[in-house]
Amino acid sequence: MPSYDVIIAGAGPVGLTLAIDLGRRGVRCLIMERHATTAPWPKMDRSNARTMEFYRRIGIVDRVRALGYPADNPMDVFLLTRMSEPAIAVLKYPSVAERRAQIAACFDGSMPLEPYQLVSQNKLEPLLKEVAEATPNVTVRYGCAFEDLVQDEAGVDVHVRRLDGGAEILRGRYLVGCDGGSSTVRKTLGIALQGRGGLRELRQVMFFSDELYERIVAGKGRHYNFADVNFSSIIAQGDRKEFTLHSTLPEGTDFHAVLRDLIGFDCKFEIRHVLSWRHNLLVAEHYRDRRVFLAGDAVHLVIPSGGLGMNTGVGDAFDLSWKLAGVIKGWGGPGLLDGYEIERRPIGLRNRDASGWAASAVPVWRALVTPQIRDATPEGAALRARVAASFSVNHRYMHDMVGVETWYSYAGSPLIADEPGNVAHWETSRYTPHARPGVRVAHMWLADGRALQDILGDDYTLLDLRGDCDARPLQAAFRALGAPLDVVRRDEPRVRDVFGRSVLLLRPDLHIAWSGHGTPPDPEGLAARVTGQAAPAAARAPANATAA
Repeated sequence: MPSYDVIIAGAGPVGLTLAIDLGRRGVRCLIMERHATTAPWPKMDRSNARTMEFYRRIGIVDRVRALGYPADNPMDVFLLTRMSEPAIAVLKYPSVAERRAQIAACFDGSMPLEPYQLVSQNKLEPLLKEVAEATPNVTVRYGCAFEDLVQDEAGVDVHVRRLDGGAEILRGRYLVGCDGGSSTVRKTLGIALQGRGGLRELRQVMFFSDELYERIVAGKGRHYNFADVNFSSIIAQGDRKEFTLHSTLPEGTDFHAVLRDLIGFDCKFEIRHVLSWRHNLLVAEHYRDRRVFLAGDAVHLVIPSGGLGMNTGVGDAFDLSWKLAGVIKGWGGPGLLDGYEIERRPIGLRNRDASGWAASAVPVWRALVTPQIRDATPEGAALRARVAASFSVNHRYMHDMVGVETWYSYAGSPLIADEPGNVAHWETSRYTPHARPGVRVAHMWLADGRALQDILGDDYTLLDLRGDCDARPLQAAFRALGAPLDVVRRDEPRVRDVFGRSVLLLRPDLHIAWSGHGTPPDPEGLAARVTGQAAPAAARAPANATAA
């Protein structure tokens, strides 16, 4: 029976990212996908700043950017009647190049290290597949579908079916289901989804055009929303030749005619696929059943508003990978894997609610639209002005969720040091840097011009920003547990001023496990806590984050 440390079911962006990071950490894993090849259709369209920071960590950020919008392409969002007419309203967002310039000039920790990137899933997946196949310790198999599992105290027998009809049983110490919203792994475990499902049914029309993007009268951007009663919007994918139309029009609609009307000028295009899908706001009641874990859409289904689907899943992958590696290598205690659900499920719930919050604002401006909005009359102009004013306020909700994307906190986790008054609280649309335990360490430029994140390794790091901390007690405590700990010493007054702390203990995912001044108190207890070796402790429920 072929045997692995970890078997991953589902080779979408989440599963492939998990496999790559596990392989980098020396974990022998198999990733299998039921389809014969990568996804053919452009689903997600934006990797947010936190995801791009993760891709920087594994060395592929530039390769990801090469697949999508060029750095100088605007990221604007439009409201139109037709693509042949000037915009009714424009939400301006900086290009990647403009955002990089802003980041380069930012020294207060309030911006991420990497800008976002427009890149569609059908371009991203082949790259991740290529990287996974070249990563040591990773085996990639397509045309291999998960069917069933049997767990015991030592591992999981995974029953699979090949495309040729043949059956196999594979053995893994752990199994991770990254197999999407209709996850067979989740259903096999009997884990239910909680929340609201089937909120709205839409059609997604994938079409191709060599010429459309360059001819749009309103200008260059990423999203083109139409003032109609069908909730129509067209998304320009990363290559600006593939597009997706989203609409509430029924199945069987002549979408060629619909697109000709929305475009408004003669333009060659080819419809390549039409599918139906539903808005859902759902989170699994559990992320784990003993040796089986779930990640990505298998545990959280959100409305695409705000781009919190795949990006949340990539966060799941990077949280789970180092924890699995720690347990497999022997230094991670039983609490380390317990921490996956404790930490990530509140993020899933928060992002589900943030997605619903963002989506709830869209009907506000759409409710003002009537068929007269296209009329070349004073009444039509007045209606367009009212809709534009509402759009400019309410449609921004989904595009301005910087707090949700990068400032989530694991405070209250048994793997994070307690600090009086420190709770898992973060705002939706604002980001105020600090160094309290639980948050990702903020991006800071160092005195020599390098980025703080770039000098940090893949293991635990004691970051001494004054250069005089006695690290020996904590080093001895980690050594006694067999856990890896790097010590990085820098004299960085400006970074200390922003953080309000001079010493930080960082986890492999760059979240702050402890912070303070000088040598951490009780180094043995701290080392045991952050590696999951401490006695189990009940985690505090995160506070509700403010939608602002």
